[in-house]
Amino acid sequence: MTTASRTPRETGSKRSGLGRSTAVFAFWTGLSRVVGLVREVLAAALFGLSGAMAAFNIAFNIPNVVRSLVADSALSAALIPTYTRLMEEGREREARRLVGAMTGFVTMVLGIVTLLAIVLAPWFMPVFAPGFSDELIDQTVWLSQLMFPIVLLLALTGIVAAVLQANGEFGATGFVPVLWNVVICVCLLVGFFVLPSEDRITAYAVGIVLGTLAQLLYLLPHLRGKGPFGFGISSPHLRHVLVLMLPVTIGLGLININAAIDNVFASLISDEAVSAVSYAFRLYILPQGIFSVAISTVLFPSIARMVARGDRDGVGEMVTAGIRQIFFMLLPATAFLMILAEPVTRLVYQRGEFGTADTLLTREALFTFTLGLVFNGASLLLIRAFFSLQEPWLPTRIAVAGLLLNVVLDAVLYSPLGVAGIPLATSVTSLVTFLLLLGSLRSRVGRIDTAWLMDGFLRCAAAAGVLGVMSWATWHILDGFLGRSLPAQMAAVSLALAAGGIAYVSAAVGFTIPELDQLARLRRPLR
Repeated sequence: MTTASRTPRETGSKRSGLGRSTAVFAFWTGLSRVVGLVREVLAAALFGLSGAMAAFNIAFNIPNVVRSLVADSALSAALIPTYTRLMEEGREREARRLVGAMTGFVTMVLGIVTLLAIVLAPWFMPVFAPGFSDELIDQTVWLSQLMFPIVLLLALTGIVAAVLQANGEFGATGFVPVLWNVVICVCLLVGFFVLPSEDRITAYAVGIVLGTLAQLLYLLPHLRGKGPFGFGISSPHLRHVLVLMLPVTIGLGLININAAIDNVFASLISDEAVSAVSYAFRLYILPQGIFSVAISTVLFPSIARMVARGDRDGVGEMVTAGIRQIFFMLLPATAFLMILAEPVTRLVYQRGEFGTADTLLTREALFTFTLGLVFNGASLLLIRAFFSLQEPWLPTRIAVAGLLLNVVLDAVLYSPLGVAGIPLATSVTSLVTFLLLLGSLRSRVGRIDTAWLMDGFLRCAAAAGVLGVMSWATWHILDGFLGRSLPAQMAAVSLALAAGGIAYVSAAVGFTIPELDQLARLRRPLR
């Protein structure tokens, strides 16, 4: 079915469905980021920028890199286009057989990978923490061995989530990160009350594993009525998905490889720098997780269906609209976090073991992280558009170029700029990657209007500037009047956010930004 042959009612219904799905997924994703922030607040209060926290960050990042290379995100990105095509062609039995084959293959291969990683951790983990003492390296190895099982668990979760999302069910998959963070928070609290201080970091690692297992167990019942899928490694389409998965794996995995490289350079600055970059990253990723991840995840199956129908003009229109929506959501977040980096960091983290010096160090990293927020968020949608087109090698080559650029910039900037230099390298890389992805996709699909995108960026940036001025003025007045107690900080930052939000909406009306009207229309299908 082409775009031209769709009836207005059908098109409107689908847009309403997408709007509802985006809103539901964004709600759960946003809640998960908030609960994740609570998790980070607990961790900061318990561990600060200590060596134990640095060991945990390195230890978690390595299985997380392996997970991204061969597990949930890559599996979903490779599986959804083929699964969707088979379902669109009415070959439901083959689609379900493919899911069963992927499950069997992944269980066998990643089970072996996990066991090897646990056994070999004492030899390869020290490479990722060259500035650590022997004691910290031993702790890093132990924590990584505890957490490596998440690779297999997240892979299986990724397969289940891909099937649900391909069938238009986003509520359950949006909720499981909330569950993951809640389980971890409970484990952190139990560890605080039960374990001696030197062993409490272990509770964090155990919480990661238990939370990951809880995600999988929660999603499994939602597959009822969509199977049976079987269990094996036999499907004529399995090889195609695995071939597609190779560049997808590299492309998505490079994001976390970048993070691992950042940690290597951060460890050369100080133990505290590793944790400061990590804490800043959690704040930086919060708005991206609420908005761009939601938009990209919901649009991905729809773009895949358009590709299966040969509607490339529709792909271009949907990508353009999605990027403008990301601009509309992330540019105000950028302005707020940039202008109020120190007050936000102080409010969220500064308590317990996390002191004033830690706030100032984390603020430096957060400020330069925000420079690339909107470009990194928009790149998520562009990458998934390439995966829907089943042309994953091009974004993979761009990702490799971005990785090399990030390494060079890290090496150049970490010494003169310290902690701020590492996120600055990431931000510059995000901008370059976005421009390359956009130019490449524009040559492959119709109706990506770069002038319209620039119009959206400039209007939203101008409105975000108004937000930044109003937020800073509000916070500055209230901070001087109320002081620095926790309730006073909460009031000052919250009211600054509210004043900035009102200013942004007012500016959006004045600058006639159409995305504001589109957002307002979401209320109707949600009623």
